[in-house]
Amino acid sequence: GYLWHADTGCVFNSSDLNDIEYFEIYNYNKLKLFRFSSTLDKYVGYTEFGIKQATACNNNKDLIADVRARKEYFCLNNIKLDYESALTKS
Repeated sequence: GYLWHADTGCVFNSSDLNDIEYFEIYNYNKLKLFRFSSTLDKYVGYTEFGIKQATACNNNKDLIADVRARKEYFCLNNIKLDYESALTKS
């Protein structure tokens, strides 16, 4: 069979939204096709197919607005809890 897999996550050093990187990585059969990085604020392709997908995603203004909002929705809310929890336990 074939496997389409997406990873999403947040990388952070503090709970400040400007210090948080949100990413989405899209893979097919363990091959990285394309990804979004909030640091770059765009999708980047790694294969011929991935470059086409990244270009299409970058040209979709609604999708870009949505993925930008995910940084705050997924990362900021959860990182505040995680960051505070880690600080109180150390």
